[in-house]
Amino acid sequence: MYHPNMFESHHMFDMTPKSTSDNDLGITGSREDDFETKSGAEVTTENPSGEELQDPNQRPNKKKRYHRHTQRQIQELESFFKECPHPDDKQRKELSRDLNLEPLQVKFWFQNKRTQMKAQSERHENQILKSDNDKLRAENNRYKEALSNATCPNCGGPAAIGEMSFDEQHLRIENARLREEIDRISAIAAKYVGKPLGSSFAPLAIHAPSRSLDLEVGNFGNQTGFVGEMYGTGDILRSVSISSETDKPIIVELAVAAMEELVRMAQAGDPLWVSTDNSIEILNEEEYFRTFPRGIGPKPLGLRSEASRQSAVVIMNHINLVEILMDVNQWSCVFSGIVSRALTLEVLSTGVAGNYNGALQVMTAEFQVPSPLVPTRENYFVRYCKQHSDGSWAVVDVSLDSLRPSTPILRTRRRPSGCLIQELPNGYSKVTWIEHMEVDDRSVHNMYKPLVHSGLAFGAKRWVATLERQCERLASSMASNIPGDLSVITSPEGRKSMLKLAERMVMSFCSGVGASTAHAWTTMSTTGSDDVRVMTRKSMDDPGRPPGIVLSAATSFWIPVAPKRVFDFLRDENSRKEWDILSNGGMVQEMAHIANGHEPGNCVSLLRVNSGNSSQSNMLILQESCTDASGSYVIYAPVDIVAMNVVLSGGDPDYVALLPSGFAILPDGSVGGGDGNHQEVVSSTSSGGCGGSLLTVAFQILVDSVPTAKLSLGSVATVNSLIKCTVERIKAAVSCDGGGGA
Repeated sequence: MYHPNMFESHHMFDMTPKSTSDNDLGITGSREDDFETKSGAEVTTENPSGEELQDPNQRPNKKKRYHRHTQRQIQELESFFKECPHPDDKQRKELSRDLNLEPLQVKFWFQNKRTQMKAQSERHENQILKSDNDKLRAENNRYKEALSNATCPNCGGPAAIGEMSFDEQHLRIENARLREEIDRISAIAAKYVGKPLGSSFAPLAIHAPSRSLDLEVGNFGNQTGFVGEMYGTGDILRSVSISSETDKPIIVELAVAAMEELVRMAQAGDPLWVSTDNSIEILNEEEYFRTFPRGIGPKPLGLRSEASRQSAVVIMNHINLVEILMDVNQWSCVFSGIVSRALTLEVLSTGVAGNYNGALQVMTAEFQVPSPLVPTRENYFVRYCKQHSDGSWAVVDVSLDSLRPSTPILRTRRRPSGCLIQELPNGYSKVTWIEHMEVDDRSVHNMYKPLVHSGLAFGAKRWVATLERQCERLASSMASNIPGDLSVITSPEGRKSMLKLAERMVMSFCSGVGASTAHAWTTMSTTGSDDVRVMTRKSMDDPGRPPGIVLSAATSFWIPVAPKRVFDFLRDENSRKEWDILSNGGMVQEMAHIANGHEPGNCVSLLRVNSGNSSQSNMLILQESCTDASGSYVIYAPVDIVAMNVVLSGGDPDYVALLPSGFAILPDGSVGGGDGNHQEVVSSTSSGGCGGSLLTVAFQILVDSVPTAKLSLGSVATVNSLIKCTVERIKAAVSCDGGGGA
């Protein structure tokens, strides 16, 4: 019988137990004689049938003796081999006793079996290597053929094999094209900026050919058709188009200059920036024009400068922050309270090295305050992202209004604005945000002018406060160990689905409560001081909204109560019966609670209204309340019990029909008022008092389940009465003694 050690030195046969003699196996003659006469031709491996092969101690001049194992012995040995390919002496003895074999026979069988398995494995590996070798040979032949056809980028003639690689040839051609593009851009841009461009401009070379993106509403793709969204193009969308080839060099130069200005402004201190009483850094306009004499030109006549800076540390890494800012859908979602609509018109550069470094895109956006009394600000601008040598990232916007094919009356212009992002340990980032606008805000309602002039309405503090809150919300939605969830949420999937549904509800509310040009607000004639504005729309083929005619109504008013007190009152389920007419005075019970920030009021709740009338079924209400330094929201929507059970079990929330209503609570801007540039002091009479709140109430009601039906005057009167009654109840419940209306 063959085993791996039989061709080694003479003493290797001492591996057999000393107590086992040749005579015990019925073999005569000495082991030495057997070794001397044994030849390699006589050595055979065990065949697949498992038969025992020739014993190495058998004399060659005698008839060979074969020990054919029985089927049972082979099965038992095979079974044991699978469990233990290397049995020890004790195991071999037990096997020999059980199978009626000698220990040495068992030993040789296992040695031969291991040799057989090793040979099979080597044959399989050889086949794999041979196949890989054939593939590499074929690929090598293809490369040789490609190199043989290579041409010289300078003269166009054939290039010798080995002169340059295929990738090097491609890079040389691209570099030559970029150099020509840079020279052309420098010549054109110098006419507009007044200085030539250097070699540092190369990373911004426009990708050719440029590719246009489909126009999209500034919400996630699977969350379209919300209240207040774009049901037809507004003025800003009619007046812009894809930039022409002659405009692109100018756009690139403006972006480069804006990036330089933004970084310098983010790092500068006094005298360029001055701190105010409400913790907002405002721009010294005279110092600004001394520091940046060129910029995008002088301030247009009739526009007011509004510039502020704010810094904060947020719980999000720098890479994710950059992605949010450069993706129009994510940007519109995170800042849904500020950005009512946003479109990417064209991407001039997608960046390099697989990230957004050098990314350049032309955009339009509409910025809002959550009230129909404050006109939105529409901008046509370029957004540029760059990673700097110190590892920080910057994203800057600058207006392109001068490049509009048919420029309307300029009411707002965006000077270099954006943020500088610095990486911090443990996934945190430091964000320095700058908002620099020139606006015509004469059409803002007097009640909101102190807020707008204070910088809290559109300034950097509101952007940063919103970003901080949204980063906390995202972090809490991804966490799995946050306490406070009540028992109706039985799984992490149910928690995520409920948060996703609440996010869609908030986006829908924010997109429909402002004065977006996509809305057609109509002012109702009233006898009081608070005007109610209404609009209607038809909802069809949208699983996220009930079908039919939806009536939206909103009103804004001032109350002499601090915003925090108003927020705590409206979000508390125990005080809901004091203002919610639809609850019919029933008790409200919180069924689920998901905290999504360090503020106690930042949470998503599922409420159940227990009707006092036994004939009426109980109602479920989904509510999200959130607050930050710039303002607060309490947003809610009735939800179907069956649909909500699906969501709580982790089902898809996109098919749950919602008509959100709620409240937007803002400070009145009277404390530390003034826009900072004119050092304007806002009187207490214009703001209605010190430390009050600007409250916007917005309702959405399905007035007819048939989309083709006509809206009746009775339905409008009912909604008008409903919202007026709610306002009076809130004023009565939270106003101070002697407080008045706006």
